[in-house]
Amino acid sequence: MIIKMTLFNMKDYKNPNECFVVSGRIIPTFKNNVWKYTEEVFSEPYFKKYEDDEIESSYIEDEGKVVFLYYLENNCIGRIKIRSNWNGYALIEDIAVAKDYRKNGVGTALLNKAIEWAKEKDYSGLMLETQDINVSACHFYAKNHFVIGAVDTMLYSNFSTANEMAIFWYYKF
Repeated sequence: MIIKMTLFNMKDYKNPNECFVVSGRIIPTFKNNVWKYTEEVFSEPYFKKYEDDEIESSYIEDEGKVVFLYYLENNCIGRIKIRSNWNGYALIEDIAVAKDYRKNGVGTALLNKAIEWAKEKDYSGLMLETQDINVSACHFYAKNHFVIGAVDTMLYSNFSTANEMAIFWYYKF
C-alpha cells in the first residue's frame, strides 16, 4: 500500500534507509548526442549508507512537494520524496527501499506513483541524481526507462572521501 506522508506517519520516513553494496561504477560516455555507459567492477566491493536527511512538514503542506510511503503490513519499507523543479520536471530527491525488499517491485511501484503525481501536476517528466558508484540504482533507473541527461564531475569534489560523479537521469513524458 502506498500512501502520502502526513503528520501522523511522518515518523516512518527514515525506516527504509539502509546500506547498499558498492560493487563498481558506471562509466558514462557521450557520443553523437547520446549518453551510453559501461560498467567497471571493483575487486573489493564495500557498503555505503546515505545520511538520513531531516524531513520537513513542507512536504505535507506544499502542493509542489510530496512524500509517498510504501507499507507492507503496517511496516514502512519504501519511500519516494518529490518536489517541483524550476525546469518543468518533478525532481525525485530521494527514493529508498529497505534492503530485504529490494528487487521485488517496491521501487517500481514508488516510481509509478511519482509518475502519476507528476502527470497530475502537469510536469514534463521526472528527473533525479545518483552517484556513478550506485550501480544498482543506475540499473534500476535504466530498467524503468530513465536516460542519462548529464554528468557532473564536480558535485562531490569537496568531499575528500568521495571519489564519485553525479549522474542525472531523466524520464520524459
